[in-house]
Amino acid sequence: MIGTWVNLATVLVGGFLGLLLGNKIPERLRKTVIAGLGLFTIGLGLQFFLKTEQPLIPLGSLLVGGLLGEWWKIEEGLQWLGAWLERRFSPQHGNEEQQKFIRGFLTASLVFCVGPMAIMGSIQDGLNGEYQTLVVKAVLDGFAALAFASSLGIGVLFSGLTVLIYQGAITLLAAQLDAIVTPMMMNEMTAVGGLILIGIAISSLLELKPIRTASFLPALLLAPLAAALLDLIGVL
Repeated sequence: MIGTWVNLATVLVGGFLGLLLGNKIPERLRKTVIAGLGLFTIGLGLQFFLKTEQPLIPLGSLLVGGLLGEWWKIEEGLQWLGAWLERRFSPQHGNEEQQKFIRGFLTASLVFCVGPMAIMGSIQDGLNGEYQTLVVKAVLDGFAALAFASSLGIGVLFSGLTVLIYQGAITLLAAQLDAIVTPMMMNEMTAVGGLILIGIAISSLLELKPIRTASFLPALLLAPLAAALLDLIGVL
């Protein structure tokens, strides 16, 4: 859990710095930083996707996962959570500020938690105590939190709760997966995570096209399950 706590700390520190410096950072500079993060996220997502050994697995996982995500209304659930936190801690804000809070919470939570580094790092931390991957991720998340908070506001700070719960849960469960998870399963899960990262960059960071990215989250579970099943029946 050491890596997760370090990650939480960097998100909070970066977020507070972003809030403090928000009014002092020119709008054009904030947009440039966010655009840079978007471009980097696309490149990182492509790199992760290229790890796939069977491209049909990420495709099928995204399609089925997207259907499940819409059925379970994951996007609406995250929006409700963000709206509840906003009402609880910032009740005086109007509708425009509420939307800004929700966007900051959703964008930061998805960027910090969906990436394969969060999954792989948490599994490594849980399986053998190696938290170096999460420390590297924590540094990246700290700079990202600063940039996000300066433009998207206090909602970014609450994404730290998502980091703690999400990565902490994976770390605690990872010890039970030692005999189950294979390199092939990790590769396909990483590939799906890369595609979701690209969706986040296009929708939330570069604002090119709205994408209900959260609806694809079930694909992160479906991809390794599909790889394990196909390997079991001898297809792969």
